[in-house]
Amino acid sequence: MDKPELNPDDKPELTPKELSKGEEILTTIGDRGLMIATAESLTGGLIISKLTDVEGCSNCIDRGFVTYSAEAKQEMLGVKEETIEAHGTVSEEVAAEMASGALERSRAHVAIAVTGVAGPGTVEGKPEGRVCFGLADKDGVRTETVDFGPLGRDQVRAETVNHALNMLLEAVK
Repeated sequence: MDKPELNPDDKPELTPKELSKGEEILTTIGDRGLMIATAESLTGGLIISKLTDVEGCSNCIDRGFVTYSAEAKQEMLGVKEETIEAHGTVSEEVAAEMASGALERSRAHVAIAVTGVAGPGTVEGKPEGRVCFGLADKDGVRTETVDFGPLGRDQVRAETVNHALNMLLEAVK
């Protein structure tokens, strides 16, 4: 049986803006001898993928956790069941624990985490397009929530990746 040919369109390409941002993040991190980890839910690994598309990234990236389910968040990152029960999986509290867990369970110096609703529809009463971000480093954990709105699944995920890259860039500058 012949293997199907890979379609180059199957892999999203970095836009020049994303490539520039990824290169700047990795250059800044690399110059300091630091490493990055990601903890991703709705993006399913897109953030780490954008970073690993940059040539020379292996010196700056430790690992990426894809924790789509609540159980994966708990098992892989140590997110507390009580936190999920109290706030839902789409919350700054969960994003904070995801980022902290990624930092603790890696050799990274900075970790970015995302959890949200790509759509269509709502999750746990949270609207489509709501994304919670967590960033952990030596200074602690910072969180924020962005409501991108009902842009459609692909666009919400793209906006999430862009915002996460911006947060990483700010954190490492």
